[in-house]
Amino acid sequence: MTILIHDAQAGRMQRFERDARDPMPCANETLTVAEFRGRSLSNLLWTTCQTMQSWVAFRRMWGAPIYVPYAFKRIGEGGHAAQSQHYAGTAFDVAQNLTDARRALMRQMAERSGLWSYVEPAYLTPT
Repeated sequence: MTILIHDAQAGRMQRFERDARDPMPCANETLTVAEFRGRSLSNLLWTTCQTMQSWVAFRRMWGAPIYVPYAFKRIGEGGHAAQSQHYAGTAFDVAQNLTDARRALMRQMAERSGLWSYVEPAYLTPT
């Protein structure tokens, strides 16, 4: 798969070729291409280096693997309305395998971490 990563610090787009089992660029082996891609059928994925760095920092804070059914979606692949950060490759659906209490703890940690500009409220995404 081809992965485009915008690196704001360098002011350029980077291009990577990776297999599904490979780690995502900038993700320090904490997230595979398959996890990021999820059910998308696209062989062209995109995100930002900042998003991947935020993921790595949050994963370290959590201190354990985090289930990621998907992060990336193209417009028209379903699951979201006319706008979604998944289309930009800058959102993650996570933790559907956790108990309600653990998911609430993860949400609190995400909100307090300062790593994310938006954390979906529990009433919008209970699981």
